[in-house]
Amino acid sequence: MDKNRRKNAQKIIVAMSGGVDSSVAAALLKRAGFEVIGVFMKLVDVPRFREGKKVARKVAKNLKIPFLVLDLRKEFQKRIINEFLKEYRAGGTPNPCVVCNKEIKFGLLLEKALALNADYVATGHYARLQKKKDGIHLLKGKDKEKDQSYFLWQLNQKQLKHILFPVGDHTKAQVRKLAKKFKLPVLAVPESMEICFIQTPSLRSLRSVNDFLARHIKQKSGKIVDTKGKILGYHQGLAFYTIGQRKGIRLSGGPYYVVDKDFKKNLLIITKKENDLFKKELIAKKVNWIFGKKPKLPLKIKAKIRYRHTAVSAIITKALNSKTYHLKFNRPQRAITPGQSVVFYQGQELLGGGIIC
Repeated sequence: MDKNRRKNAQKIIVAMSGGVDSSVAAALLKRAGFEVIGVFMKLVDVPRFREGKKVARKVAKNLKIPFLVLDLRKEFQKRIINEFLKEYRAGGTPNPCVVCNKEIKFGLLLEKALALNADYVATGHYARLQKKKDGIHLLKGKDKEKDQSYFLWQLNQKQLKHILFPVGDHTKAQVRKLAKKFKLPVLAVPESMEICFIQTPSLRSLRSVNDFLARHIKQKSGKIVDTKGKILGYHQGLAFYTIGQRKGIRLSGGPYYVVDKDFKKNLLIITKKENDLFKKELIAKKVNWIFGKKPKLPLKIKAKIRYRHTAVSAIITKALNSKTYHLKFNRPQRAITPGQSVVFYQGQELLGGGIIC
């Protein structure tokens, strides 16, 4: 955390999920002398959230801080779940966590925090902020394996002025030690690895994305073809497949890989050649620059095309009279997927990102 911020901040709203990271974030801020208020956001009615609320309440009691529950189910349904389904209907593979950070955690929650005269909203994200004369720079978290800056590319300077990431300068191992030191009842809480709103009633049995889509999107079966147009079989709905997918195609003679989807003709296009998945270029839409204005182009960057992807060198340019940006990689990338986020870095700094067309 920025030392200057500690001196100026008085009241901080901490988004508490009941997990280790947000709980330790609240504990660190309390220890630093801030007036801390824990807030649990009720987003959907699934066991994960009900259990999370119980744990978060226990942590708040342990830390002797006020605890509030904020019901954002209607807003979450409209802004996150409905948009998630809309993107799948259009043929993309969206990342709802990116949108949730912009619209919910650092959108609605931040608005409500400021209305309560809070100075900041804090979360358990593994990312760092650096305040300079030209503005606030968003950096990768210290823990390379847990860095979550990828999910924050839609934020802007106005939001970043009121955000803190207390665990960003720590590794996950250090955070767990701190949880033990603070005697927080969270060490047995499992890591959250799935999309939060896709879950069965049992905490130990997660419903797959396809099961969720099947309940919400009417799909039409169609033909599976190879790259030359030869019919190989039939699919149950294009939304159930994503670029690069190998499992679940259910054809003999494989392995096969999903290389494209033709929504106009309702065709699932597959290949046996994994090399067909590699491309050197992509087009990005809805690009956001953390500083609010585009840098001088063309620009050499490191780009990530998915969360667990290694950032690779690329050059970004912008077409004249176009709202889209063009990225060309120095080497071909596997399974560039429409709907996913492509995020731009220079060194440790996150410059911005966009949605892959």
